[in-house]
Order: sequence, then structure tokens, then C-alpha cells
Amino acid sequence: MEDETPTLPPVSSKLSDDQIQVMNLSLVVAVVLLVTKVIAAAITGSSAIYSDAAESVTHVLAVAFAAWALRLAHKPSDETHHFGHDKVAFLSSGFEGAMISAAALLILYETSRQLLVGTAITSLGIGMVLTGAAAAVNLVLGTALLRVGKKRHSAVLRANGEHVLADVWTSGGVLAALALIYFTGWRWWDPIFAVLAAGKLLWTGWRLMRESMGGLMDEADVKVEKDLRETLETECASRGLTYHNLRHRHSGRTHWIEFHLVFPDDSGLLDAHEIATELEGRVASLIGQDVRVISHLEPRSAEDREEQWELR
Repeated sequence: MEDETPTLPPVSSKLSDDQIQVMNLSLVVAVVLLVTKVIAAAITGSSAIYSDAAESVTHVLAVAFAAWALRLAHKPSDETHHFGHDKVAFLSSGFEGAMISAAALLILYETSRQLLVGTAITSLGIGMVLTGAAAAVNLVLGTALLRVGKKRHSAVLRANGEHVLADVWTSGGVLAALALIYFTGWRWWDPIFAVLAAGKLLWTGWRLMRESMGGLMDEADVKVEKDLRETLETECASRGLTYHNLRHRHSGRTHWIEFHLVFPDDSGLLDAHEIATELEGRVASLIGQDVRVISHLEPRSAEDREEQWELR
């Protein structure tokens, strides 16, 4: 009879080459684009371009923090961190969100100041070329960060990708403002689009901080829980078992799952262990790589005598 026991998905603590490369590229690009946008803001005097440059300042800080967090997240468990270090990924995404929000507030302040004192906008063509080039580079980079982040289940890379794409939106708003000023001559398009860019950044920053808090507080993914329950119910029913006390959480890189399996009282320990191992494999294959599944075996006669601390 052919063995139908599923192969457990690979568990890798190694920081892959594509993760290192895309994060290093993100840091280099962030510095280069910051210099480019500062030059464009100095040349044009545009508050919209200034807002784009201000966002890039916070982006450089966030990327530097993310690069450190990415390496720490892949550090294996040790005597003082038994579950590894990958929760730093949520701290990193929260920091990215806070930096984006800080940039938005800085943009609003600068725009308000320029509305009061006024400013002249010059060299629109150069400003549009530099801003457009920055937007194009960020679009390619942000897409690559999200792709690698999803492939490697990295909250750090996904948050960094969201930040880069938020920068694209800001640059797009700047281009629209400069184009309208060029064709209409009405300079108030500049602060209007700066405020719109700040609003978009505030929304992105809040969403990243909210997701970070959910991860740090072990908030369960509703879709994952639904899939886990459907799999457990199907697998247990086919074996004449039941389950309870399902818990799961994502720690930034690793998905942790645990549940209790209830066996008939006359089940042998060896047979029960083999069945539990097979069922753990089914559950693990549902999630993918970087997953830990722990099951607790108990007899049916003891099913109702659980310790209070195990209940939820």
C-alpha cells in the first residue's frame, strides 16, 4: 500500500539571497531618490515636491530599520528566545507606519506654512522629470518587494513594499500638481495635492501600524482559521476523532498551530501518535512553509476534564 502521509513543508530559518538583495537594493534606492527629491524641491520651491522629499527622509530611516529587522527575524532560537526572533517583523512594520504618518504630519505643517507666507514655483520641467523618474524607480522596486515578501512570507519586506508604493502615490500627486500648474498657471494646485498626498500617507501609515499591533497581539487570521477548521473537521471525521482548543498565530515568519485530538480510550499510544503525526502534516501542508504544528493527544473519557488555563 502506498504511503499517503503528506510531506511536511520545509521550515527554513535561512535568510534567502533574494530577500537580502531586494532589501539592500531598497536601501540604496531610498538614499539616491532622497537626494534626487531634495534637489528637485530646492530647484522648484514646490511644496508638493517638498512633501515627496519629506516622505523620503522617513523612508530612508524606515528601510534602515527594516534591513536590521529582516536579519534579526531570521536569527534562530536561543536560550533566551525559545520561539525565535521573527516577531521583530511586526515591530518593523509598525515603525514603517509611524514614519509614514510622521512624514504626512510634516507635509501638512510645511504646506500650511507655505500657504501663509507664499512661495514661488520655478523650473517645473526639471521638477517633473526628476519626480517622474523617482516614481518609475519606486514602482518597480515596490512591486519587487511585495513579490519577494509574499513569496517568503516576510512581514518586513511586505511593509517596506507598501511604503515604497505609498511613495509612488505621493510622486504621482506631485506630477499631477506640477502638470496642472504648468497648463493652468494656478499655483494653488501645489498645496492642494500636497494635502491629498499627506492624507494618503496617513491612511497607509495607520494601516501598517494597525497590522503591526495585530501581529504583536497574536491576532488570529479569520480566513486561516476557517481553512484550518474545515481541514481538521474533514480529517478527524474520516478517522473517527474529534478535536478542540484550536489556536494559531503568526509570529512574523512562522505560523504556529496547536490543537487537541480526542481518541477512543482503547487506542494504542503508537497508533495514536502516528495518526496525530499524519494529521499534523495535513494541517501543515495547508499553510505552506515556515509552520509549526503541535497536537495534544487525550482519551475521550478525559475530554471534559480540561484544565481551565487551556480553555478559550
